[in-house]
Amino acid sequence: MADLGKRYATALFELSAEQGTLAQYLDQTTFLRNALMEEECKTFLTHPRVTGTEKSAFFDRVFSQHLDKDLMGFLHLAVSKNREAFILPALNQLVEMIRRHHNQTTARVKSAVPLTESQLASMAALLTRKLNKKVDVQVMVDPDVIGGISIQVDGFYIDRTLRNLLRNMKDEVKQIVKKESGT
Repeated sequence: MADLGKRYATALFELSAEQGTLAQYLDQTTFLRNALMEEECKTFLTHPRVTGTEKSAFFDRVFSQHLDKDLMGFLHLAVSKNREAFILPALNQLVEMIRRHHNQTTARVKSAVPLTESQLASMAALLTRKLNKKVDVQVMVDPDVIGGISIQVDGFYIDRTLRNLLRNMKDEVKQIVKKESGT
């Protein structure tokens, strides 16, 4: 049951690829996922007192004009089988499958301060060249990093933050003191 979201995503991906609508699916799936990630929507979908009929009516009213019939069919199927908990994981996996198919990825960057548009563009261009795929940059501002940036992308992690540098220096000082004290 744990990989049910992946099975739904795979079926939707194959259906879309067969129809040649992957780009359209990416836009629609991203739109749907972002909408359903809103706290009110998550609460509504998982609330035990909201009936499947009410959930299906909600999907029809809010999304039917914006989504492909197969995506709507997936939503109705998930609700009819009481599998609302698998909708968001399936949508997340579908987005990732389509992005991988289009040779795209996302770099998650932490910085102490917001980055300028120029810095973001330079970083995206550099990562695109290095990884040989289109890279979108998502920045999270975290004052705790003090300065510098960290980048996580496709299983790689680069930490050039001042916080990490200070932590490494602290560890080195501890090692030196430990050696000098003979313990």
